[in-house]
Amino acid sequence: MEFARPVSIPAGTRIFEDRGPADRFWVIRTGAVNLDLRGPGRDVGTLDMLGHGDLLGWSWLVPPYTWHLGAEAFSLVRADEFDARAVRALCNEDPVLGLALTRRVLEVVADRLQATRVRLLGIDAAYESERALPVE
Repeated sequence: MEFARPVSIPAGTRIFEDRGPADRFWVIRTGAVNLDLRGPGRDVGTLDMLGHGDLLGWSWLVPPYTWHLGAEAFSLVRADEFDARAVRALCNEDPVLGLALTRRVLEVVADRLQATRVRLLGIDAAYESERALPVE
């Protein structure tokens, strides 16, 4: 917590953008954040919503330290914001801490990947059932 500071992020605030520098991360205490994918020529929309206790941001741990999605506060967010460079330096100094933190972040990434997979399968299933309807 030595590298964290409490922050308040008003609803509607863009927290970070896809391909921007990932120099911070947050643990959400209250409120909700939408993860999205948008930009010139593409607007996939909201991919996930994070809330109490969730880690916001993992790209700070993986070179080249740029975001892979965007994030926007859906409601007023109160969070602990961490300085990613300082945390990475601490992890390099303390490999046991570094391994524990990397494993925890990997669990978060795996859970989100699985949730995305389930949502996509649901979309595919709905599409397939529409195609299977008889034409009158």
